[in-house]
Amino acid sequence: MNDLPDQLANGLALGALYGLIAIGYTMVYGIVQLINFAHGEIFMIGGFGALTAWLWLPAGTSLTLALPLMILLGVVCAVLVGVGAERFAYRPLRGGPRLSPLITAIGLSLALQQAIWAFYPDAKKARPFPQFEGGDFDLGFVSIAREDLFIYVAALVCMLTLGLFVSKTRTGRAMQATSQDPDTAKLMGVNTDRIIVMAFAIGAAFAAVAAIAQGFKTGEVQFRMGFIAGLKAFTAAVLGGIGNIYGAMVGGLVLGVGEAMAIAYIGNVPGMEQFGGGSWKDVWAFALLILVLLIRPQGILGERVTDRA
Repeated sequence: MNDLPDQLANGLALGALYGLIAIGYTMVYGIVQLINFAHGEIFMIGGFGALTAWLWLPAGTSLTLALPLMILLGVVCAVLVGVGAERFAYRPLRGGPRLSPLITAIGLSLALQQAIWAFYPDAKKARPFPQFEGGDFDLGFVSIAREDLFIYVAALVCMLTLGLFVSKTRTGRAMQATSQDPDTAKLMGVNTDRIIVMAFAIGAAFAAVAAIAQGFKTGEVQFRMGFIAGLKAFTAAVLGGIGNIYGAMVGGLVLGVGEAMAIAYIGNVPGMEQFGGGSWKDVWAFALLILVLLIRPQGILGERVTDRA
């Protein structure tokens, strides 16, 4: 029990990371009813974009000075891929059978993964990612790693910015209108194509920030990193209520804390010794999803429901 504050801190950091990725899933679904299974690879490309910025800089450059450029290039790469996917892969299929965009998303996911594997230098193996120097921050009752602090700050800034954008700006209100009824929004003068592109762009930008955070946390980026992260983020979006922006972050936090607690304590339960440790973390994450959906199928904060013919 003495480790409980540290485990909670680890879980919250992991959950914030999942939540940042999950926002991309939930925004796109809330507006166009599409599960973008290529979102995990957009997350991965954001990480490689940030790594590219770091490699471009002169040797010995401080990570603190390099961080803004890494975030900028990572976000730009992810947004370009996300917007390109919407324009050339998903938009031509809009209004068609629901299965077509889903299959396209899976195919695009594999194509992006293999493109990085084939064309990024030395991407066939994990590429080292820069790390923060210095020890953890000791707050007395809990120690917070520098990379976890980055995740906390990034998630808080992203969520506050998104909340203000959606509630206070004209484009944000247009996104809400398009989510509720795209046909009526179009009749009221809303450019729904532009709003959909904006949703893909925002989700991709948040995913890039999450990829940088994961790179700091694990010390590497690799071309397969988007697969499991994408599944976990989708799980977080469903947990919170698919289509609900704030639900995505809540679902991510619940998933992250649940996963951290399971890793730390399941193995200490009599008769459960073989189910503890990190090798079972994915199992417990999806077990938590099943449990929540059995109790509350619409998710923790409720799914955004739209009545579309």
